[in-house]
Amino acid sequence: MDAREATRLLKGVRAAALAGDRPPAAPRPEIAESWRRMLAGGVHPDRDARSRMLSAAETEERRQVSPLREVLPVLREGLLPALDEALHIMVVADADGRLLWREGHRSILRKADRLGFTVGADWDEAVVGTNGVGTALVTRRPVQVFSAEHFVSSHHDWTCAGAPVHDPRDGRLLGVVDVSGPLDTMHPATLAWVSAVARLAERELRVRHLESLERLRAVAAPLLARLPGRAAVVDPHGWTAAVTGLAPADRVALPKGLGPGPVWVAQLGDCVAEPLPGGWLLRLAEARGAAPAVSRVVLDLSRPRSWSATVYGAAGSWSQELSPRHAELLFLLAETPRGRSAAELAAELFGDPTRTVTVRAELSRVRRHLAGVLTHRPYRFAEDVEVELIRPADPGRLLPHSTAPAVIRARLGRGGAPVVP
Repeated sequence: MDAREATRLLKGVRAAALAGDRPPAAPRPEIAESWRRMLAGGVHPDRDARSRMLSAAETEERRQVSPLREVLPVLREGLLPALDEALHIMVVADADGRLLWREGHRSILRKADRLGFTVGADWDEAVVGTNGVGTALVTRRPVQVFSAEHFVSSHHDWTCAGAPVHDPRDGRLLGVVDVSGPLDTMHPATLAWVSAVARLAERELRVRHLESLERLRAVAAPLLARLPGRAAVVDPHGWTAAVTGLAPADRVALPKGLGPGPVWVAQLGDCVAEPLPGGWLLRLAEARGAAPAVSRVVLDLSRPRSWSATVYGAAGSWSQELSPRHAELLFLLAETPRGRSAAELAAELFGDPTRTVTVRAELSRVRRHLAGVLTHRPYRFAEDVEVELIRPADPGRLLPHSTAPAVIRARLGRGGAPVVP
């Protein structure tokens, strides 16, 4: 059907649905269900509602923690080359319907701006009505919304196709990838295409997960070889990397908020949990009286461009190589046993105490590997963990890449760094 003719028909269908009359044609089932939700929820059909926009800092914080960040290259490579960039926009939203990324030509971005289709905007179905982002989040299925299938009339000049992206590790809904444009750009194959790219993104996440399990398995093998009793090594989602004295299981259901120390695990019973890079060592009941999970950390900054944190515990030791930024952060925390707030760390890293979003995001990554070693509020090493800091023999060679004010002062031998109040 011609796009303009289809638009006229759909406007008649929508008008009849709003008036409670018999429509000239039945709306598609997924659209009819969405309209019923909008009517029940009180969404105004002719008023373009907007919720509070995320600030730039809030948007960046969500980007940093979103697993979708890892698959942006897949989404871009799968969609952008085939798009007419002057007519289409690609957006990626999180599971709350917040738009975190968008790409397209300046001309189409300006049109999207007028619609409120901007980074930081909330496109939850309950806020802006039936649409390719919000409705896909509700139904958990790919959906195409054309012209007057949008519940809110201001969206009738657009067509969109959105597909959800799930985390293959736990099935969690991560967000939606959507391609939108003016109504005359609608093509019946668009939805299948966007859906296929979403599946490619999920496949990439699955491959990354298998690679992370292999890395965890390499850490686990020497630990389990010298550990008496029964134990399992799992990733943060409970997927098993290695076991000793146990029948292997693909996955173990971990309790929420898992931390170091005694814990009850449904499939294993009483355990002691110990943090590993990228996962957990679960020692079964006979090890309950063992020593604390982590007793000592050696932060070695003595070698140029090769920094590490070595963790010692009851099951032995393991090392984690550090990025330049993570080496800076751990150096600052080792220098201040009482701990530092995000603002204090930002001041000492960047000379700007307002850059807390970056600090929190980086420390979140560090704590994934050093769970049980670092605590927060304020950020610091755990009280029962002995910390040894190995510096270069020449103070001037301390983290030579770093421009952090605190590190520069340490190179000059001026001692500890002052912090903001």
